[in-house]
Amino acid sequence: MTRATETDAERAGRNVSDGAGMILLGLCALWALITAAMHDGRPEGVLLAVLAAAAGCATGRVSGALLPVAAPCAGAATGLVLAVTTPALLPGPPYADPLGHTGATAAVLALATGAACCAAWATPVPALRSALWLPAALIALSGAVVGSPVGCVASGAVLLCSLAAGSMPHRGVGVAGLALAAAGTAGGVWAVAAGALPGPLAEAATDRLGPYRVHLWQDALGLAGRAPLAGVGPGHYGRPGTVAPGLPAEAGPHSAPLQLLAEQGLVGVLLLAGVFCWVLHALWRAPRPTPVVLTAGAALTVLAVLASLGNALSFTTVTAGAGLLAGWATARPWADEERTAREEAVAGERTRI
Repeated sequence: MTRATETDAERAGRNVSDGAGMILLGLCALWALITAAMHDGRPEGVLLAVLAAAAGCATGRVSGALLPVAAPCAGAATGLVLAVTTPALLPGPPYADPLGHTGATAAVLALATGAACCAAWATPVPALRSALWLPAALIALSGAVVGSPVGCVASGAVLLCSLAAGSMPHRGVGVAGLALAAAGTAGGVWAVAAGALPGPLAEAATDRLGPYRVHLWQDALGLAGRAPLAGVGPGHYGRPGTVAPGLPAEAGPHSAPLQLLAEQGLVGVLLLAGVFCWVLHALWRAPRPTPVVLTAGAALTVLAVLASLGNALSFTTVTAGAGLLAGWATARPWADEERTAREEAVAGERTRI
């Protein structure tokens, strides 16, 4: 098989993957509308999140193809500014700590760190690459400055994973590890909510997470038990009388998988898992260098962990930022397209000769 044939096959595979992702996002929006119609729910939040993620991914693809280094640099700077200056992302009321509004700040910082690291790995200039590691480290440290220790830890994890990605020859192993980390976190949240952990471990988890959060998760499972397939409808969780006693109704379940399980049933959870798996698959097939795709995958996995423990996905800034990062990491720069075309033309000339 010639190089040109392999390139054509790879492009066809990426097109199929892109089509599958758009279908999954469309199904997420459609299922939200269906469950809302069944239970007189409010699907606006889900629809806005899907729209923000899709628009961010499309914007990331275009800007990443045109400016593979400058675009993620600008995104990293924007994320840092938003985390520092936007009040809605700063620590909220007591029931939201430590992973309510603070979780959104941590998510933005993690995505910004991932964007800066992607820019560093994308540049072919060694001096510029070394210089771009400095803003990535500064973003990681800024979590402590804005009062988000979770953001500092999350950004630091992304930075360390990015550095480790530089010495990983096969991206498949890294992608598989990221999938296991996200699945393990979601499974741990379910175990805590369902009371499946041993006594001492359950007590330690409750003390660390906060009894209010565990009560919210248990309420989400209770609602899911009433309608396991389709849930009780978007927007119904958190209404008066549906949350744990003593907590404000707007507290919410603070866990994206459990919220979808309560409001959209098992189908909603499977769609969410499908979207995350599609993103990892798209990164695995992406034409970008392995450190770039694994860095983006690490940042998105950190976001998945934060979303399992908090309400980070309730913020449009976070969902749009996740789409942007995925788009930058899966874009094919035009410079690569032109180089491939020249190589194919030279190969064709040699064949004719």
